[in-house]
Amino acid sequence: MDNSGKEAEAMALLAEAERKVKNSQSFFSGLFGGSSKIEEACEIYARAANMFKMAKNWSAAGNAFCQAAQLHLQLEQYQKAIDIYEQVGTNAMDSPLLKYSAKDYFFKAALCHFCIDMLNAKLAVQKYEDLFPAFSDSREYKLMKKLLEAHEEQNVDSYTEAVKEYDSISRLDQWLTTMLLRIKKTIQGDEEDLR
Repeated sequence: MDNSGKEAEAMALLAEAERKVKNSQSFFSGLFGGSSKIEEACEIYARAANMFKMAKNWSAAGNAFCQAAQLHLQLEQYQKAIDIYEQVGTNAMDSPLLKYSAKDYFFKAALCHFCIDMLNAKLAVQKYEDLFPAFSDSREYKLMKKLLEAHEEQNVDSYTEAVKEYDSISRLDQWLTTMLLRIKKTIQGDEEDLR
């Protein structure tokens, strides 16, 4: 199969995955197995990404893998999402055209680590800084450092201020807002436990 055939097959797989996701959002699917359809969609996105890789379309492969990662997050399967974001980030570092997007993938992976626990996130940020030194110059890295510090101090106000500061320059998208709220709840949850 030539590259165009592989890309055509990958596009068909993407369409199939999107149908699965759409079907998982129906009322009856929500009651009867919507999450299994999402897991199937994750697998199909990964297959599509691998077809794109075989066709040497690295950008499309990364996008398909990221679609799978977002679905894993929807199911709160953080480790699977981390593995995907790290793989895509590492692949992006090796490509002259994609290397500047590596910081975004490492940032997303670090946020996923944060949803598991703070120590995980701290170690991940350090790892990504060593792996991709340009990450330490990014706004995303600086945000992560502030979030980690606020979480360590159990300071919701510092956390909120760091997010506002970041949002004033780069608008938060829905995905990032959801992740930041999940992390913020861990601070508030810890705070309530202390009272």
